[in-house]
Amino acid sequence: MADLNFQLLPWQQQVYKDPTRFKVIAAGRRCGKSRLAATSLLIEGLRCPPGSAVLYVAPTQGQARQIIWAVLMELGREVIASSHVNNMDITLVNGAIIYVRGADRPDTLRGVSLTYAVLDEVADIKPEAWEQVIRAALSDKKGRALFIGTPKGRNWFYDLFKLGDSGDDPSWKSWHFTTKDNPLIDPEEIDAAKKTMSSFAFKQEYMASFDNAGSDIFKEDWLKYGEEPEYGSYYIACDLAGFEEVAKQAANSKKRLDQTAIAIVKVTEDGKWFVKKIDYGRWDIRETASRILLNMREYRPLAVGIEKGALKNAVLPYLSDLMRKNNVYSHIVDLTHGNRKKADRIIWSLQGRFEHGRIILNREEDWDEFLDQLLMFPSKGVHDDLPDALSYIDQLAVTSYFEGDEDEDWEPLDVISGI
Repeated sequence: MADLNFQLLPWQQQVYKDPTRFKVIAAGRRCGKSRLAATSLLIEGLRCPPGSAVLYVAPTQGQARQIIWAVLMELGREVIASSHVNNMDITLVNGAIIYVRGADRPDTLRGVSLTYAVLDEVADIKPEAWEQVIRAALSDKKGRALFIGTPKGRNWFYDLFKLGDSGDDPSWKSWHFTTKDNPLIDPEEIDAAKKTMSSFAFKQEYMASFDNAGSDIFKEDWLKYGEEPEYGSYYIACDLAGFEEVAKQAANSKKRLDQTAIAIVKVTEDGKWFVKKIDYGRWDIRETASRILLNMREYRPLAVGIEKGALKNAVLPYLSDLMRKNNVYSHIVDLTHGNRKKADRIIWSLQGRFEHGRIILNREEDWDEFLDQLLMFPSKGVHDDLPDALSYIDQLAVTSYFEGDEDEDWEPLDVISGI
């Protein structure tokens, strides 16, 4: 091993020594991802049993050659028997093969028994390459895999990272490292890059952040928390998700299913919104109806709004039956898109109110999921069900937007948004 010169940084040693089967690493640029990948591939190749192989996959064949080929040839020169740059295959002294491939041609990955695989720049690889090809190739030998990359918003790489970070599955584990975790990079160089790069690019490329895809439509310093006002009227707005096979799909951590969200808001006479809570989850049709009824019974809203359409038509018979059985009634209002796209509707309803302190969040509730959706809005791969439900309150409680002086003759430009 000394001849191979496999010298690893502290963070690389930490990851390499961990026995977890599937490892996920979100790391900044120049952190040392490629060296760890090459080292792991060579060691796993030397341990590879006859009839199996190890695999490196990048988004394209060109990227695979550019990222890993030279590193493999340099680190493994003492144990490489032969190499074919055209085929992108490396044969080690024990006869094992390291296949270097691009995920842009997934069919070339089929038919190989693997003991180990590295997927590099995972955010740019289509998930089908893993789900339909590589995962199956690891099955007969119970092979292991390393997923590495720099985040690019919320996508399947984020799903894998969250799975490993959650601790729910002992086969998966995640790590997060920034460029600063590479002691070979001068900290002054990182500071200089920060001064010349946009905050978006710096957070993504150097800090390996999954939380940089938001467009800054809603700002964290606009958020206000408080106690429930004594006077006001409750309204409930429901943004329904699909009901089919919810029980079967809810356990699949890799599926980003929409969630049903029920916003409970007390609106005061001066038009401020006190958001009591937002009930949300992936429920079947009966549980959805039950949740709506329970909130109706507890808060006695002036109106309950449900988005008009097939989902409302599906849940309403169950809700009506529960209302009769429990002697709990409320005025049901059709909520509509108003000929606006969802993003426009949410921005129109919520941005100004949050900016001017007209929305107060209940300080006794946990708002982590709501804030994640709000501050990342609108971002591909990030839910917006909770902000969407809250935005519907605008249709139920049309109120003045600003508190004007009594002798000031003020009228809103738009009675829906209140501005």
